[in-house]
Amino acid sequence: MLDIQLLRNDLQGVATRLAARGMTLDTAAFERMEADRKAVQTETQGLQAKRNQLSKQVGQAKAKGEDASALMAEVGAQADKLKALEHRLDEIQRELDAFLSGIPNIPHASVPLGKSADENREERKVGTPRRFDFAVKDHVDIGERLGMLDFDTAGKIAGARFSVLKAGLARLHRALAQYMLDVHTQEHGYIEVYVPYMVTAECADGVSSLAKFKDDLFKVEGRDLYLIPTAEYPVTNFVREEIVAGSKLPLKFVCHSPCFRSEAGSYGKDTRGMIRQHQFDKVELVQIAHPSKSYELHEELTRHAETILQRLELPYRVVTLCTGDMGFTSAKTYDIEVWLPGQNAYREISSCSNFETFQARRMQARFRNEKGKPEFVHTLNGSALAVGRTLVAVLENYQNADGSVSVPAVLRPYMGGLEKIPA
Repeated sequence: MLDIQLLRNDLQGVATRLAARGMTLDTAAFERMEADRKAVQTETQGLQAKRNQLSKQVGQAKAKGEDASALMAEVGAQADKLKALEHRLDEIQRELDAFLSGIPNIPHASVPLGKSADENREERKVGTPRRFDFAVKDHVDIGERLGMLDFDTAGKIAGARFSVLKAGLARLHRALAQYMLDVHTQEHGYIEVYVPYMVTAECADGVSSLAKFKDDLFKVEGRDLYLIPTAEYPVTNFVREEIVAGSKLPLKFVCHSPCFRSEAGSYGKDTRGMIRQHQFDKVELVQIAHPSKSYELHEELTRHAETILQRLELPYRVVTLCTGDMGFTSAKTYDIEVWLPGQNAYREISSCSNFETFQARRMQARFRNEKGKPEFVHTLNGSALAVGRTLVAVLENYQNADGSVSVPAVLRPYMGGLEKIPA
Protein backbone atom coordinates (compact mmCIF):
# COMPACT_ATOMS: atom_id res chain seq x y z
CA MET A 1 0.00 0.00 0.00
CA LEU A 2 1.26 3.46 -0.86
CA ASP A 3 1.78 6.16 1.75
CA ILE A 4 -1.32 8.35 1.55
CA GLN A 5 0.90 11.39 2.10
CA LEU A 6 2.41 10.79 -1.35
CA LEU A 7 -1.03 11.33 -2.87
CA ARG A 8 -1.83 14.29 -0.64
CA ASN A 9 1.46 16.05 -1.43
CA ASP A 10 1.88 15.20 -5.13
CA LEU A 11 -1.24 13.59 -6.56
CA GLN A 12 -0.46 14.41 -10.19
CA GLY A 13 3.12 13.21 -9.81
CA VAL A 14 1.93 9.86 -8.45
CA ALA A 15 -0.64 9.62 -11.25
CA THR A 16 2.09 10.20 -13.85
CA ARG A 17 4.36 7.52 -12.36
CA LEU A 18 1.49 5.02 -12.18
CA ALA A 19 0.52 5.78 -15.78
CA ALA A 20 3.94 4.43 -16.76
CA ARG A 21 2.79 1.01 -15.59
CA GLY A 22 -0.55 1.27 -17.37
CA MET A 23 -2.72 2.40 -14.48
CA THR A 24 -5.04 5.40 -14.64
CA LEU A 25 -5.32 6.83 -11.13
CA ASP A 26 -8.78 8.22 -10.40
CA THR A 27 -7.52 11.53 -9.06
CA ALA A 28 -11.03 13.04 -8.99
CA ALA A 29 -12.26 10.28 -6.69
CA PHE A 30 -9.33 10.79 -4.34
CA GLU A 31 -9.83 14.55 -4.29
CA ARG A 32 -13.54 14.06 -3.50
CA MET A 33 -12.81 11.71 -0.59
CA GLU A 34 -10.12 14.03 0.74
CA ALA A 35 -12.46 17.01 0.52
CA ASP A 36 -15.13 15.07 2.41
CA ARG A 37 -12.59 14.00 5.04
CA LYS A 38 -11.36 17.55 5.58
CA ALA A 39 -14.90 18.94 5.79
CA VAL A 40 -15.97 16.34 8.35
CA GLN A 41 -12.80 16.82 10.38
CA THR A 42 -13.25 20.61 10.37
CA GLU A 43 -16.87 20.27 11.47
CA THR A 44 -15.86 17.76 14.13
CA GLN A 45 -13.21 20.06 15.53
CA GLY A 46 -15.73 22.94 15.64
CA LEU A 47 -18.30 20.83 17.48
CA GLN A 48 -15.69 19.55 19.92
CA ALA A 49 -14.68 23.12 20.76
CA LYS A 50 -18.32 24.10 21.20
CA ARG A 51 -19.03 21.06 23.40
CA ASN A 52 -16.03 21.87 25.58
CA GLN A 53 -17.24 25.45 25.93
CA LEU A 54 -20.76 24.31 26.87
CA SER A 55 -19.39 21.79 29.37
CA LYS A 56 -17.45 24.59 31.01
CA GLN A 57 -20.60 26.69 31.16
CA VAL A 58 -22.48 23.79 32.76
CA GLY A 59 -19.82 23.58 35.47
CA GLN A 60 -19.98 27.31 36.08
CA ALA A 61 -23.80 27.29 36.27
CA LYS A 62 -23.81 24.41 38.76
CA ALA A 63 -21.19 26.15 40.86
CA LYS A 64 -23.51 29.14 41.11
CA GLY A 65 -26.52 26.93 41.91
CA GLU A 66 -28.21 27.83 38.63
CA ASP A 67 -30.36 25.55 36.47
CA ALA A 68 -28.02 23.94 33.91
CA SER A 69 -30.54 21.58 32.32
CA ALA A 70 -30.79 23.54 29.07
CA LEU A 71 -27.02 23.67 28.73
CA MET A 72 -26.76 19.96 29.51
CA ALA A 73 -29.34 19.16 26.86
CA GLU A 74 -27.33 21.14 24.34
CA VAL A 75 -24.16 19.28 25.37
CA GLY A 76 -26.03 16.02 24.78
CA ALA A 77 -27.14 17.21 21.34
CA GLN A 78 -23.54 18.08 20.46
CA ALA A 79 -22.45 14.61 21.55
CA ASP A 80 -25.02 13.01 19.22
CA LYS A 81 -23.80 15.16 16.33
CA LEU A 82 -20.20 14.26 17.11
CA LYS A 83 -21.03 10.56 17.15
CA ALA A 84 -22.66 10.85 13.72
CA LEU A 85 -19.62 12.73 12.38
CA GLU A 86 -17.23 10.11 13.80
CA HIS A 87 -19.28 7.42 12.05
CA ARG A 88 -19.07 9.37 8.78
CA LEU A 89 -15.33 9.86 9.22
CA ASP A 90 -14.91 6.10 9.70
CA GLU A 91 -16.85 5.51 6.47
CA ILE A 92 -14.63 7.94 4.56
CA GLN A 93 -11.49 6.33 6.00
CA ARG A 94 -12.69 2.90 4.87
CA GLU A 95 -13.31 4.33 1.40
CA LEU A 96 -9.78 5.78 1.36
CA ASP A 97 -8.28 2.50 2.57
CA ALA A 98 -10.14 0.56 -0.12
CA PHE A 99 -9.00 3.09 -2.73
CA LEU A 100 -5.37 2.85 -1.60
CA SER A 101 -5.42 -0.96 -1.46
CA GLY A 102 -6.25 -1.09 -5.17
CA ILE A 103 -3.29 1.07 -6.24
CA PRO A 104 -0.12 -0.78 -7.35
CA ASN A 105 3.35 0.12 -6.19
CA ILE A 106 5.26 2.98 -7.81
CA PRO A 107 8.10 1.77 -10.05
CA HIS A 108 11.64 2.55 -8.95
CA ALA A 109 13.39 5.20 -11.07
CA SER A 110 15.71 2.54 -12.57
CA VAL A 111 12.83 0.47 -14.00
CA PRO A 112 12.61 0.74 -17.82
CA LEU A 113 9.47 2.18 -19.34
CA GLY A 114 7.41 -0.22 -21.42
CA LYS A 115 4.00 -1.74 -22.01
CA SER A 116 4.74 -5.46 -22.23
CA ALA A 117 7.36 -8.17 -21.71
CA ASP A 118 8.75 -7.31 -25.15
CA GLU A 119 10.19 -4.16 -23.60
CA ASN A 120 11.91 -5.79 -20.63
CA ARG A 121 15.60 -4.92 -20.44
CA GLU A 122 18.14 -7.71 -20.67
CA GLU A 123 20.87 -7.23 -18.08
CA ARG A 124 23.10 -10.23 -18.76
CA LYS A 125 23.33 -13.69 -20.26
CA VAL A 126 25.28 -16.41 -18.50
CA GLY A 127 26.31 -19.69 -20.14
CA THR A 128 26.08 -20.87 -23.72
CA PRO A 129 23.20 -23.10 -24.82
CA ARG A 130 24.37 -26.62 -25.60
CA ARG A 131 24.58 -27.74 -29.22
CA PHE A 132 22.95 -31.12 -29.72
CA ASP A 133 23.90 -33.61 -32.43
CA PHE A 134 20.49 -35.28 -32.22
CA ALA A 135 16.86 -34.20 -32.36
CA VAL A 136 16.07 -32.35 -29.12
CA LYS A 137 13.03 -33.44 -27.12
CA ASP A 138 11.08 -31.43 -24.57
CA HIS A 139 10.73 -32.52 -20.94
CA VAL A 140 7.36 -34.19 -21.54
CA ASP A 141 8.73 -36.58 -24.14
CA ILE A 142 11.87 -37.20 -22.09
CA GLY A 143 10.00 -37.91 -18.86
CA GLU A 144 7.30 -40.07 -20.43
CA ARG A 145 9.88 -42.16 -22.34
CA LEU A 146 11.64 -42.75 -19.03
CA GLY A 147 8.30 -43.84 -17.56
CA MET A 148 8.83 -41.37 -14.70
CA LEU A 149 6.60 -38.42 -15.67
CA ASP A 150 2.91 -39.31 -15.63
CA PHE A 151 0.19 -36.82 -16.54
CA ASP A 152 -2.53 -39.41 -17.11
CA THR A 153 -2.45 -40.67 -13.52
CA ALA A 154 -2.32 -37.10 -12.22
CA GLY A 155 -5.35 -36.26 -14.35
CA LYS A 156 -7.24 -39.22 -12.94
CA ILE A 157 -6.44 -38.03 -9.41
CA ALA A 158 -6.87 -34.26 -9.69
CA GLY A 159 -7.57 -33.19 -13.26
CA ALA A 160 -5.53 -31.04 -15.62
CA ARG A 161 -2.36 -29.13 -14.71
CA PHE A 162 -0.99 -31.72 -12.29
CA SER A 163 1.78 -34.28 -12.68
CA VAL A 164 3.08 -37.42 -10.99
CA LEU A 165 6.84 -37.95 -10.73
CA LYS A 166 8.23 -41.42 -10.22
CA ALA A 167 11.50 -43.16 -9.38
CA GLY A 168 14.57 -41.26 -10.62
CA LEU A 169 12.69 -38.08 -11.48
CA ALA A 170 10.99 -37.95 -8.09
CA ARG A 171 14.38 -38.35 -6.47
CA LEU A 172 15.94 -35.73 -8.74
CA HIS A 173 13.15 -33.30 -7.83
CA ARG A 174 13.86 -33.90 -4.13
CA ALA A 175 17.61 -33.56 -4.70
CA LEU A 176 17.15 -30.17 -6.36
CA ALA A 177 15.18 -28.78 -3.43
CA GLN A 178 17.66 -30.19 -0.90
CA TYR A 179 20.62 -28.78 -2.80
CA MET A 180 19.04 -25.32 -3.00
CA LEU A 181 18.31 -25.29 0.74
CA ASP A 182 21.84 -26.38 1.57
CA VAL A 183 23.45 -23.66 -0.55
CA HIS A 184 21.25 -20.89 0.83
CA THR A 185 21.58 -21.92 4.48
CA GLN A 186 25.23 -22.97 4.51
CA GLU A 187 26.66 -20.33 2.15
CA HIS A 188 24.25 -17.43 1.84
CA GLY A 189 23.24 -17.00 5.48
CA TYR A 190 19.50 -17.71 5.30
CA ILE A 191 17.55 -19.26 8.16
CA GLU A 192 15.54 -22.25 7.00
CA VAL A 193 11.89 -22.18 8.05
CA TYR A 194 8.97 -24.56 7.72
CA VAL A 195 5.57 -22.86 7.51
CA PRO A 196 1.83 -23.53 7.22
CA TYR A 197 0.67 -24.13 3.67
CA MET A 198 -2.43 -22.02 4.35
CA VAL A 199 -2.83 -18.38 5.37
CA THR A 200 -5.71 -16.21 6.54
CA ALA A 201 -7.29 -13.56 4.34
CA GLU A 202 -5.55 -10.90 6.43
CA CYS A 203 -2.15 -12.44 5.76
CA ALA A 204 -2.88 -12.85 2.05
CA ASP A 205 -3.93 -9.21 1.84
CA GLY A 206 -0.76 -8.20 3.64
CA VAL A 207 1.52 -9.28 0.79
CA SER A 208 -0.83 -8.47 -2.08
CA SER A 209 -4.36 -7.25 -2.71
CA LEU A 210 -6.75 -10.08 -1.88
CA ALA A 211 -9.62 -8.19 -3.47
CA LYS A 212 -7.72 -8.08 -6.77
CA PHE A 213 -6.11 -11.51 -6.79
CA LYS A 214 -8.32 -13.87 -4.79
CA ASP A 215 -9.37 -15.65 -8.00
CA ASP A 216 -5.75 -16.75 -8.38
CA LEU A 217 -5.87 -18.54 -5.02
CA PHE A 218 -7.48 -21.76 -3.82
CA LYS A 219 -9.92 -21.04 -0.97
CA VAL A 220 -10.52 -23.58 1.78
CA GLU A 221 -14.29 -24.04 1.83
CA GLY A 222 -15.94 -22.81 5.01
CA ARG A 223 -12.70 -21.45 6.50
CA ASP A 224 -10.89 -18.11 6.43
CA LEU A 225 -7.91 -19.83 4.83
CA TYR A 226 -6.24 -19.85 1.43
CA LEU A 227 -3.65 -22.30 0.10
CA ILE A 228 -0.38 -20.44 -0.39
CA PRO A 229 0.64 -19.51 -3.97
CA THR A 230 4.21 -19.08 -2.69
CA ALA A 231 6.01 -19.25 0.66
CA GLU A 232 6.30 -15.45 0.42
CA TYR A 233 2.80 -15.30 1.89
CA PRO A 234 3.46 -16.93 5.28
CA VAL A 235 7.14 -15.98 5.62
CA THR A 236 6.77 -12.25 4.96
CA ASN A 237 3.96 -12.22 7.51
CA PHE A 238 6.47 -13.22 10.21
CA VAL A 239 6.92 -9.48 10.79
CA ARG A 240 3.27 -8.47 10.49
CA GLU A 241 2.33 -6.03 13.28
CA GLU A 242 5.87 -6.30 14.68
CA ILE A 243 8.53 -3.71 15.46
CA VAL A 244 11.93 -5.30 14.79
CA ALA A 245 15.12 -3.99 16.33
CA GLY A 246 17.06 -2.21 13.59
CA SER A 247 20.23 -4.02 14.67
CA LYS A 248 18.65 -7.35 13.64
CA LEU A 249 18.16 -6.31 10.00
CA PRO A 250 18.33 -7.84 7.51
CA LEU A 251 16.29 -10.89 8.44
CA LYS A 252 16.92 -13.62 5.85
CA PHE A 253 14.68 -16.66 5.51
CA VAL A 254 14.57 -19.57 3.08
CA CYS A 255 11.59 -21.87 2.78
CA HIS A 256 10.82 -24.92 0.65
CA SER A 257 7.10 -25.42 0.14
CA PRO A 258 4.48 -26.55 -2.33
CA CYS A 259 2.68 -23.69 -4.05
CA PHE A 260 -0.93 -23.73 -5.20
CA ARG A 261 -2.31 -21.50 -7.95
CA SER A 262 -5.64 -21.58 -9.71
CA GLU A 263 -4.03 -20.14 -12.87
CA ALA A 264 -7.13 -18.03 -13.45
CA GLY A 265 -6.90 -16.32 -16.81
CA SER A 266 -4.23 -18.69 -18.14
CA TYR A 267 -6.57 -20.77 -20.30
CA GLY A 268 -4.64 -22.10 -23.26
CA LYS A 269 -1.22 -21.05 -21.91
CA ASP A 270 1.48 -23.69 -21.33
CA THR A 271 -1.02 -26.53 -21.32
CA ARG A 272 1.71 -29.05 -22.15
CA GLY A 273 3.99 -30.28 -19.40
CA MET A 274 5.13 -28.87 -16.06
CA ILE A 275 5.64 -25.19 -16.85
CA ARG A 276 2.30 -23.94 -15.53
CA GLN A 277 0.64 -26.18 -12.94
CA HIS A 278 -1.84 -25.87 -10.08
CA GLN A 279 0.69 -27.40 -7.68
CA PHE A 280 4.46 -27.04 -7.77
CA ASP A 281 7.39 -26.66 -5.38
CA LYS A 282 9.61 -23.64 -4.81
CA VAL A 283 12.51 -22.70 -2.62
CA GLU A 284 11.74 -19.11 -1.65
CA LEU A 285 14.10 -16.44 -0.32
CA VAL A 286 12.66 -13.62 1.81
CA GLN A 287 14.56 -10.67 3.24
CA ILE A 288 13.32 -8.02 5.67
CA ALA A 289 15.60 -5.04 5.16
CA HIS A 290 16.56 -1.58 6.31
CA PRO A 291 15.33 0.91 3.67
CA SER A 292 18.86 2.23 3.07
CA LYS A 293 20.13 -1.28 2.25
CA SER A 294 17.25 -2.82 0.31
CA TYR A 295 18.50 -2.21 -3.23
CA GLU A 296 21.96 -3.52 -2.36
CA LEU A 297 20.25 -6.60 -0.89
CA HIS A 298 18.04 -6.91 -3.97
CA GLU A 299 21.17 -7.38 -6.06
CA GLU A 300 22.52 -9.87 -3.50
CA LEU A 301 19.31 -11.92 -3.41
CA THR A 302 19.26 -12.09 -7.21
CA ARG A 303 22.88 -13.31 -7.25
CA HIS A 304 21.93 -15.99 -4.71
CA ALA A 305 19.29 -17.30 -7.10
CA GLU A 306 21.74 -17.16 -10.01
CA THR A 307 24.26 -19.21 -8.05
CA ILE A 308 22.04 -22.28 -8.26
CA LEU A 309 21.77 -22.06 -12.04
CA GLN A 310 25.50 -21.46 -12.43
CA ARG A 311 26.37 -24.53 -10.38
CA LEU A 312 23.85 -26.63 -12.27
CA GLU A 313 25.54 -25.29 -15.43
CA LEU A 314 22.25 -24.18 -16.91
CA PRO A 315 22.35 -21.23 -19.35
CA TYR A 316 20.16 -18.31 -18.29
CA ARG A 317 19.60 -14.62 -18.64
CA VAL A 318 18.49 -11.85 -16.26
CA VAL A 319 16.01 -9.18 -17.33
CA THR A 320 14.59 -6.15 -15.55
CA LEU A 321 10.83 -6.08 -15.94
CA CYS A 322 9.54 -2.91 -17.55
CA THR A 323 6.82 -0.78 -15.98
CA GLY A 324 4.07 -2.51 -17.96
CA ASP A 325 5.14 -6.04 -17.00
CA MET A 326 5.72 -5.59 -13.27
CA GLY A 327 3.73 -7.28 -10.53
CA PHE A 328 1.19 -5.28 -8.51
CA THR A 329 3.31 -5.03 -5.36
CA SER A 330 6.78 -4.64 -6.84
CA ALA A 331 8.92 -1.51 -7.05
CA LYS A 332 11.53 -3.36 -9.11
CA THR A 333 11.79 -6.95 -10.35
CA TYR A 334 14.49 -9.02 -11.98
CA ASP A 335 13.29 -12.11 -13.81
CA ILE A 336 15.77 -14.93 -14.23
CA GLU A 337 15.00 -16.98 -17.34
CA VAL A 338 16.55 -20.39 -17.93
CA TRP A 339 17.28 -21.78 -21.41
CA LEU A 340 14.96 -24.62 -22.44
CA PRO A 341 16.19 -26.41 -25.57
CA GLY A 342 12.83 -28.13 -26.04
CA GLN A 343 11.19 -24.72 -26.49
CA ASN A 344 14.25 -23.03 -28.01
CA ALA A 345 13.58 -20.15 -25.63
CA TYR A 346 14.41 -18.63 -22.27
CA ARG A 347 11.62 -19.16 -19.73
CA GLU A 348 11.13 -17.62 -16.30
CA ILE A 349 12.46 -19.66 -13.41
CA SER A 350 12.68 -16.93 -10.75
CA SER A 351 11.41 -13.44 -10.01
CA CYS A 352 13.41 -11.39 -7.51
CA SER A 353 11.59 -8.29 -6.27
CA ASN A 354 12.02 -5.32 -3.97
CA PHE A 355 8.66 -4.12 -2.64
CA GLU A 356 10.11 -1.24 -0.61
CA THR A 357 7.48 -0.33 2.07
CA PHE A 358 4.47 -1.45 0.02
CA GLN A 359 3.90 -4.76 1.81
CA ALA A 360 5.19 -3.49 5.15
CA ARG A 361 2.61 -0.71 5.24
CA ARG A 362 -0.18 -3.21 4.59
CA MET A 363 1.17 -5.46 7.35
CA GLN A 364 2.28 -2.69 9.74
CA ALA A 365 5.76 -4.22 9.76
CA ARG A 366 8.29 -1.81 11.23
CA PHE A 367 11.72 -1.48 12.80
CA ARG A 368 13.21 1.00 15.26
CA ASN A 369 15.53 3.37 13.43
CA GLU A 370 18.68 5.00 14.76
CA LYS A 371 16.59 7.52 16.71
CA GLY A 372 14.47 4.78 18.26
CA LYS A 373 11.40 5.69 16.22
CA PRO A 374 9.29 3.08 14.37
CA GLU A 375 9.77 3.09 10.60
CA PHE A 376 8.47 0.72 7.91
CA VAL A 377 10.87 -2.02 6.77
CA HIS A 378 11.51 -2.92 3.15
CA THR A 379 10.58 -6.44 2.04
CA LEU A 380 12.19 -8.51 -0.72
CA ASN A 381 11.77 -12.00 -2.06
CA GLY A 382 12.74 -14.28 -4.89
CA SER A 383 12.51 -17.90 -6.00
CA ALA A 384 15.80 -19.71 -5.71
CA LEU A 385 14.48 -21.61 -7.45
CA ALA A 386 11.15 -22.92 -8.73
CA VAL A 387 11.92 -26.62 -8.29
CA GLY A 388 9.66 -28.02 -11.02
CA ARG A 389 10.93 -25.61 -13.65
CA THR A 390 14.50 -26.37 -12.62
CA LEU A 391 13.74 -30.06 -13.13
CA VAL A 392 12.36 -29.24 -16.58
CA ALA A 393 15.59 -27.36 -17.39
CA VAL A 394 17.78 -30.21 -16.19
CA LEU A 395 15.82 -32.77 -18.24
CA GLU A 396 16.05 -30.74 -21.42
CA ASN A 397 19.64 -29.51 -21.08
CA TYR A 398 21.07 -32.82 -19.82
CA GLN A 399 19.21 -35.17 -22.20
CA ASN A 400 21.14 -37.75 -24.16
CA ALA A 401 20.53 -39.32 -27.55
CA ASP A 402 19.62 -42.70 -26.02
CA GLY A 403 16.83 -41.13 -23.91
CA SER A 404 18.79 -41.10 -20.67
CA VAL A 405 19.40 -37.95 -18.63
CA SER A 406 22.77 -37.08 -17.10
CA VAL A 407 22.71 -35.89 -13.49
CA PRO A 408 24.42 -32.51 -12.91
CA ALA A 409 27.65 -32.99 -10.99
CA VAL A 410 26.54 -30.96 -7.93
CA LEU A 411 23.45 -33.15 -7.52
CA ARG A 412 25.18 -36.51 -7.63
CA PRO A 413 25.91 -36.61 -3.87
CA TYR A 414 22.15 -36.16 -3.35
CA MET A 415 21.43 -38.98 -5.80
CA GLY A 416 23.61 -41.62 -4.15
CA GLY A 417 26.40 -40.97 -6.65
CA LEU A 418 24.15 -41.66 -9.66
CA GLU A 419 25.61 -40.07 -12.79
CA LYS A 420 22.78 -40.84 -15.19
CA ILE A 421 19.07 -41.67 -15.06
CA PRO A 422 19.03 -44.57 -17.54
CA ALA A 423 16.50 -44.89 -20.32
